Amino acid sequence: MLPRRTAFPAGAGVVGAAGGGGTARLLTADPGAHPVPRPAPVSGPQARRALKPSAYRLQPITGYGTPHRSPARTLVRHEPFLRMSGRGRSMVLTFDDGPDPRYTPDILRTLRTHDVRAMFFVCGEMAAYNKDLLREMADDGHIVGNHTWTHPLLTRLSRSAIRSEMERTCEVIDKAYGEPPLWFRAPYGAWNRAAFQLGAELGMEPLAWTVDTLDWTTPGTRRIADRVEHGAAPGVVVLSHDAGGDRSQSVQALREYLPELLDSGYHITVPRRQYT
Repeated sequence: MLPRRTAFPAGAGVVGAAGGGGTARLLTADPGAHPVPRPAPVSGPQARRALKPSAYRLQPITGYGTPHRSPARTLVRHEPFLRMSGRGRSMVLTFDDGPDPRYTPDILRTLRTHDVRAMFFVCGEMAAYNKDLLREMADDGHIVGNHTWTHPLLTRLSRSAIRSEMERTCEVIDKAYGEPPLWFRAPYGAWNRAAFQLGAELGMEPLAWTVDTLDWTTPGTRRIADRVEHGAAPGVVVLSHDAGGDRSQSVQALREYLPELLDSGYHITVPRRQYT
């Protein structure tokens, strides 16, 4: 098994293709998850200049699903979602590899302070020992996704091993969070045909990211915050971590960039799945 944070390029490792069909829809923001719009900052020394949307774009992957429960049949995709669509300046914050009692509670407190929702892609072996944190995520309205049991490189596993990694994590999420996960993220962004097919069989859609904070390299709090602020744009999905190593910089960076995003008019929200 590779170390938790091997340096794979963001979104790299998509292997193979899976068949699918149906009418496509854009991944959309959940309007019920939007916080109350914040007033524009007043002029003066404390006013913040609106962050300039990044010119960096990835094309959205299309798809649909149900917002509340696993569909009877999920479309099998050959690429993960990279961003979302929606009205206004909406972004999604995601945190991988947890939950970790050293860092996840601080992240949850910061999100709660600003009344925003996020996505947590949890590893089953971590979730099994920290079920109380999954229940806290559920109480706060966050979305919990499947990030496998042990965080392996899926492209090196057999199909049966991938299924076991996914199924065990689905079970612990279902018991602790209160419902099975609707979203899946491959460790290291390394996808293959089996990952897409098995994820679909378990009722999950694949989600990647648009902006990688590279926080697992511990580059410094300010650099992590800068990457989020410079990459800010409508539809962006941000990748950060709440486990897998020393995540104190990630915790502090969230405290810095989250109010900056909100003061600049961004809505931090979570995606929902729709049938056409």
